[in-house]
Amino acid sequence: MSHTLHPLRQQRLQRSELAVPASNTAMIDKAAQSAADFVFLDLEDAVAPPEKLQARKNAIQALNDMDWAALGKTVSVRINGLDTQYMYRDVVDIMEQAGDRVHTLLVPKVGVPADLYMVEAMINQAEQAQGLTTRVGIEALIETALGMANVEAIAQFGGRLEALHFGVADYAASMRARTVNIGGLNPDYPGDQWHASITRMVIACRAFGLRAIDGPFGDFGDPDGYIAGARRAAALGCEGKWAIHPSQIEMANDVFSPPPAEVEKAERIVEELRTAEAEGKGAASLDGKMIDAASEKMARNLIDAAKAISEKTIAAE
Repeated sequence: MSHTLHPLRQQRLQRSELAVPASNTAMIDKAAQSAADFVFLDLEDAVAPPEKLQARKNAIQALNDMDWAALGKTVSVRINGLDTQYMYRDVVDIMEQAGDRVHTLLVPKVGVPADLYMVEAMINQAEQAQGLTTRVGIEALIETALGMANVEAIAQFGGRLEALHFGVADYAASMRARTVNIGGLNPDYPGDQWHASITRMVIACRAFGLRAIDGPFGDFGDPDGYIAGARRAAALGCEGKWAIHPSQIEMANDVFSPPPAEVEKAERIVEELRTAEAEGKGAASLDGKMIDAASEKMARNLIDAAKAISEKTIAAE
């Protein structure tokens, strides 16, 4: 094992992330009562330019009026891009008026580490000016060719960065990919068109201690397609996926929750290895298969995920 290690920077349960346009107050109210682990109030793509200012006000009011943590939610705001006239006021107003209520800011279309530096500097100054004691995290959307080309450097940005998200729609447009399908399989491509890109992002996340989250699946009338996409993302190492419709929340929660049988087996792996260790052995067998230190690392990932889910369930009761 290398002496250079980057432990997970911030643990948050993020199996399902519900995207909610902040221009729609009714949807915000429903999101707060949903089963989603994460909710992000969107000021960017889901909000038309004439509604941007009101959406920002709606988001600030929702942050202040609702106790999101008590509802079992991590709440985030997706700000507008750095190339727009809205971004600076998004950060300033949210931090000054609700900086002690929001958990993370989601930065879209991150292309280079300096994009995050700008947002972090603004958050730092606002927290100091307001005397805030809570710490707002940053999450970055990798959804352009430039962002993917620089994903390793972006992942190494320190400070508040907690997670990277794969934004398939804008990424497809940036790559000029021949598809209009958001997140589903392309009939003209044998396999998963985005396998290599998601894998690259996940590698960067795991190397530098970030959470890896898969983005949207556009056809909310195709639950089987959503579940298949979520399973592919989970197999590659993502720990959650966006939901652009409430019907997708439970599917994401289910796919990214380790089944009880797998958790039980993980606990047995740890137990068998402790027994082998007491006998001076570095490996053991379980159900006719060899297990060793690498098996324990995989097992503990499942055990830790199950523990986080259990703690959320208890807190909500």
